[in-house]
Parts: sequence; structure tokens; C-alpha cells
Amino acid sequence: MEQRAQQHQQQIQQRQQIVQQRQREMLTRQSSERQSRIDRMQQRVQQLQSQKPEGVRAQRAQERTLQTQNRLLQREQSMQQRDQARLQRLGPEPATVGRAAAAVAAVQAAERGRFAERFREQAPAQAQAALTTRQSGWAPRQAWRHRHPAVFVAWLGPVFWPYAYSDIFNYTFWSYGYEPGYWAYAYDDFVDTVFWGGDGPYSAYASTNPYDYPQAGGSSRARPRASVSPQTLQQLCGTPDKGVTAWPLADIAKAVRPTPEQRALLDELKTAAANAAGVFKDSCAETYALTPPGRLRAMMNRISATLEAVKIVRPALENFYNSLSDEQKASFNALGPNVGERSPQQQANVEGCGDPKSSLTQLPIQRIEAVLHPAGKQKEALDRLSEATAKGVEGLQAACPNDVPLTPVGRLEAMQHRLEAMLTAAKLVEPALDEFYATLSSEQKARFNTLQQVAGP
Repeated sequence: MEQRAQQHQQQIQQRQQIVQQRQREMLTRQSSERQSRIDRMQQRVQQLQSQKPEGVRAQRAQERTLQTQNRLLQREQSMQQRDQARLQRLGPEPATVGRAAAAVAAVQAAERGRFAERFREQAPAQAQAALTTRQSGWAPRQAWRHRHPAVFVAWLGPVFWPYAYSDIFNYTFWSYGYEPGYWAYAYDDFVDTVFWGGDGPYSAYASTNPYDYPQAGGSSRARPRASVSPQTLQQLCGTPDKGVTAWPLADIAKAVRPTPEQRALLDELKTAAANAAGVFKDSCAETYALTPPGRLRAMMNRISATLEAVKIVRPALENFYNSLSDEQKASFNALGPNVGERSPQQQANVEGCGDPKSSLTQLPIQRIEAVLHPAGKQKEALDRLSEATAKGVEGLQAACPNDVPLTPVGRLEAMQHRLEAMLTAAKLVEPALDEFYATLSSEQKARFNTLQQVAGP
């Protein structure tokens, strides 16, 4: 009797697996066809945007056509996200023991050779706090209200580096309020997002360790993604200098007690802060970029705006800081939110970047080869992409200081060097990525768009 029950249960499971496999095949085929439509529509939008019609009537006609095309594109992208979510809910196919072992080995390899590798061994409570902050998509002040250090949040909805304005300048003033590995995760997320599709457009941001989701036995759990409302995006994009991203100017004034002359310089710094906020308003994306080249360009746009903002603020900050006495400078340097005791790790030698970053450079190329099977010109283009990625990562390594600068002026200078390194890395990768992507078939593009870090069954 028990044997019959087991056989019956096995038959039910087999039927369920057959149904799920058919659903996977249908969704995969549907996703590939939809991606072809998305590619054509994006090309059409780009063509329309490049046109310069003469006359008011022609311009209005172009605007109407462009609005229609954008609405259709957004609908296709939304349906593509829905299909990918359905695929994720179906879960992985049953894996053999060999595949499960290979998946575990891939995870272990992925954890090595990363900028943030050295921070994986931090205290469990600290690691969990960082994970909670990243999964929740908390802005710095939200994290501080929970007595957690702020961490790098790579994506909030379609916006890359949603808290760039507050991160850049709060890190400048309050570096101790941030996770020791903040910039290490920023670099990892920056490179990861170019290559990995995962369970959604920007899945890599959702975990302190982006590779924690595969489990022994081949099962996996989806990474939670921070929800984002139109109101939140409006605040981020329209008024980055308001609310949770406000500058600590009052705290600065309270700490240093400026003279009238210094007060005038602080007012100039405040004006520069407002001008810097303005450059972010045009760098917010309203729709998800579902392709690797699209994701890279979204990141480049945001990094360019952030770099411009730093260049606006830096002269004003230097003028104000240089006007302070030694006592005032010491008070300024000591600013920071109350997020618990400052660890020695936060004060020195936390930014070492000298070790090879094999997980960031070799692993994605290996996965692309395994999934897309490029040949001929495709393989040659992939080799050039590999070389460009390696050079870009080397530039990121070179921009890492050995110690955290102790003054706001020094931290903002280091920030500028890092942003310049990120933009240089992106510019190295962009033409090689575009070239490789253009050689792919629609089926290969669909697979690349949703590439995952570890091999599926």
C-alpha cells in the first residue's frame, strides 16, 4: 500500500514537472519574441529622438509619435518583466546531483575575487543589518533612524544609485555613518549590473552578498526587491535636495560656529549644494532598461550627473573648510550620525583593492560563453569585451585609497577620483558591449538579458 502511494505521488510530481517545463518553454519563447519587438521599438524611439523637424506643426507631430512609441515600449517592457517574474516563480528545473554540486561550486567561486570579499567575514549582526538596509532600499537617514550604517543601494525601481546626492555629500561629511565596505559594494554592483539579469532587471543590488541565494541541492530563493512608488521617484528625481536627502548644513553650522565671514562662505556652499542637486533631475530613468547596454547607459548617465555635482560643490567646500581654524576643522571632521560605536575597520585600511577581481572579470565571460555559445565574430567580440572589462576593473582598483581620508575635503576629492574611474570603466566597456550585443541573434539577446550568475539546470 505504501509503495503504491509513493508511486502515485511520483506520478503526480512528474506530471507537475512536465506542465512546469512546458510553461517555461512557452515563457522563454515568448520572452525572446518580445525582446525582438523591444529592440525594434527602442531603435524607432532613438530614430525619432535624433530627428530635427522644422516648424511647430512638424515638431508637435513628432512629439505625439514619440509619446505613442514610448507608451508601447513601456507596455512591452512591463510585460517582459511580468514574464520574467512568472519564470522565477516556477523555480528551477529539477537538478541532478552533479548540477547541484556545480551550482554550489559556482557560488563559492563567485564569492571570491570581488571588491567586497573582505567584508563577507564581518560580524553576523552587522552583516544582517547591512542586508536589511539593502533589501529595504533605505536612504541613509532611514538607515540611521534604525541605528544601521548606510549602505550602497544600487537600484530603486529604474533609477541607478537612487541616493547618489545624499550618499556623495553625506559620505563626505559623515563617513562613519556608512558601512565600511560601501565603495566595495558600489564597485561590485556597478560591474554586476552590466552582465547579470537575475530574477529582475537589477537583482544584484538586493543582497549584501549577491550570491547568497542558491542553496545546496539546486534550489533557490528569489531576492526581494525594494518597492518604489511614483511619489518616491518624484522626490528622488525632482527634489533630490529635500527630505531624506537634505544636506547637514545646520549641523555644520552648529559644530563650527562660523564667523560672519565664514557664514558667507557657508552660504556659498549652500548655493553650490542647490546647484548640484539640479544636475540630478535629468538623470532619473522612468522605465527599466532590460538589456545590458541599456543598463550600462543608465548607470553612465547617473554617474556623469554625480561627477558634475561633485565638481560644482568641491571648490565651495574647499573655500569654506580652508577658512576654519584648527579647532573648527576638528569639530567639522567629527560630525556624524549616532549609529553605534565606530569600529577600527571604519577608520583605516578598509579600502584595499589590490587582489585580482576574478569574479568580476572572468566569471561573466565564462557564463556568457556557456549560455550563448558565441562563435566566429561573436567570440572575437566577446574577447574584446573581456579585455575592456578587465581594464575597467583595473581602473576601479587604482582609484581605491588605502585609507579613508580624515577630512571632508579629502573625502570629496577621493569621491571625485572614484566617480571618474567608474565613468572611465564604463566608457571602456560600452563600445565593446555594444559590438558584442549587436552580433547576437534575438534568442541570444533574450538569454543575455536575463543571464544569471550561476548555471541553471
